[in-house]
This record gives sequence, structure tokens and C-alpha cells, in this order.
Amino acid sequence: MKIFKKAAAVAVSSALCLLTLAACSGAGKSAQSASRTQKSSGELNLFIWTEYIPQSVIDDFTKQTGIEVNVSTYSTNEDMLAKVKASNSGIYDIVVPSDYMVKMMADQGLLQKLDKSKLTNLSNIDTAYMDKDFDKGNNYSVPYLGGVAALCINKSEVKEKITSFKQVLDPKYSDSVVALDDFRAVIGMTAKSLGYSLSTTDDGQLAKVKEQLAKLKPNIKALDSDSPKTSMINGETSIGFMWNGEIALCMQESDDFDVVFPSEGCYIFLDNMCVLKGAENYGSAMKFINYILEAKTEKAILGEFPYLSPNKAAIALMPESYRNNKASNVPKGVVEKSEYVKDIGSAV
Repeated sequence: MKIFKKAAAVAVSSALCLLTLAACSGAGKSAQSASRTQKSSGELNLFIWTEYIPQSVIDDFTKQTGIEVNVSTYSTNEDMLAKVKASNSGIYDIVVPSDYMVKMMADQGLLQKLDKSKLTNLSNIDTAYMDKDFDKGNNYSVPYLGGVAALCINKSEVKEKITSFKQVLDPKYSDSVVALDDFRAVIGMTAKSLGYSLSTTDDGQLAKVKEQLAKLKPNIKALDSDSPKTSMINGETSIGFMWNGEIALCMQESDDFDVVFPSEGCYIFLDNMCVLKGAENYGSAMKFINYILEAKTEKAILGEFPYLSPNKAAIALMPESYRNNKASNVPKGVVEKSEYVKDIGSAV
């Protein structure tokens, strides 16, 4: 700025006053910016499946790092995707999509690459769960928990031996089934019971799937992906098409419950931790993911939500009650016969 010698003293005085105010304003903005940065680095916004992470794990992370974790939940991959796309950038930092959804989100530019140099505990993950087709090289995702959608049977109510998903369509089970509120799982498993792929897009096959779904509909008393174990334990339903971790919790509750892996094969899933593009707390997200990868952290998670774990170091710490529960520790033969859902684009 030029200051002309002929300027009046009062004008100089006014200019100095304005410069002083501007400097104060600038300092105030800098302080506010620093405050926002400090706040940003001290918090984390986690968007995760319902009943999928213990509060004790969240509290321990905050105690160790000082980072406050804000938890929001969803019931299906599609619900999560819709909310992410409808929200302003930065609302969520970490999401936990299933296999096929990781690919969909990466293809749509919704995820940002992970800084694996910060993930010092990544070696705890069994290599069998790494480098999958939906994210070759694990550039965008780190395995969290997995499992299958299988059948939970109340043996005191269901007297016949259930081996196939087709048997659940029998009219004698009218109004007695709780099924996942997840259209990819229900439609997919019905397709699989007919010998088709979970992700079939063939019009002829889907017409037959529709006929089978019409038979299944009267048998469904409740659709529940959040806590299907509740209606089973309360005796409201006697058959459940449920996530394996929920079945394991039923089996812990009573010997009346057992898991059945349908002879047609199962719907298998692998849920993964990812960071959204535009996440405001990227550093905090990396710390949290690395914390989850610790064996003792995963042990605490499995103690409350006994799903299939990709963390080999954590499994070594688990009691025999977990390792011997086939609903939690899904047999290798079942896993090999199961099928992942695929991204089917607009055919969905």
C-alpha cells in the first residue's frame, strides 16, 4: 500500500486504526482456524453397522488418544451409501462397507486411499482376507469382520432336520421366520437355493426367484438386520435367516439354538474399514483403524460381537468357546462353498 506524504494526519491515524483492526481480525481468524484444526484432530466420525462395535472399545480409544468418536449406525450397505451421497463432505470419516460396496464406492470416487505406513498392525490380518477382487492391493480398505448369512434354528420348536434354504419356504413355517432386512441377501439366497448365482441378472432366472419369494413371504414374521436374535430368543420366531454373529449370540443364550449352513451354499461377506473422500479427520481415522487392528482390540470386539475374524493374532487370544463355536468360527468348507455378492450396477 502506498501512503502519500500529503495525507492528513487524521487520515494517517484512521489508516493506522484500520490496519490495527485488520491485524486483530486476522489474528482472530487465525486463532479460530487453529481452534478448528485442533478440534478436527481431536475427533472422529464413524459410520458403522448397528451392533458392530462395543462402547468399551470406543471409550478405550478415546482414553488412549484423546480423540472423541462420534458413532452413527446403519442397517444395510445401500442405506449407508444413500446417506453418504446425500450428506455434505466431511460429515463422516470412516465407513464400514461390505466387499461389493467397497468396489462400488471406490468406482464412484467416494473413498480415498489409505496411508498404509500408518497401519503398523496390518500384519495381524490373515493374508487370506487381503488383496481381494473388490480392492486389489487394499488401497481403500482394511478387513474388519466377516461371516455368512445362515439359518438359526430353534430345535425345541422345529422338529424336522433343516439342511436347505428351500425348506424355509414350507407353508408349515407360516409367520415363524425372521429374515434379514437386506434385499441382496434375501433375493440372493433365494436365487442360490434354485442353483443360481446370488447376483444373477438373468430375467428367466429372476422370474423363478420371484415365484419362490412369493412362497417365502407368508412365512416371514419380521424383517430385521439390526438384532434378529431378539425375536428368536423371545420365542416370537423359530427360524432365522441371520448373520452368523447373531446366531452365535443365540447359541450362547440357549442350547435350543443351532446354526445351519444351507446345503446350497451361503451368502458370505467381509466388512471393511474405509476412509471417505473429503474426510476432515484423516489422521484420526488412520489412528483408529490401526487401533482396531490390534489383537487385544479385536478380542474385545469379538467378545461382544462374535463374528468371523480376519485378525489371526486376535483369534489366537480368543477362548475355546469362540474357536469351537461354528457360528462364529465358520468352518473352512462352508466358506469355500459360499459366494460373495457382486456389484450388478443398474440391474440392482
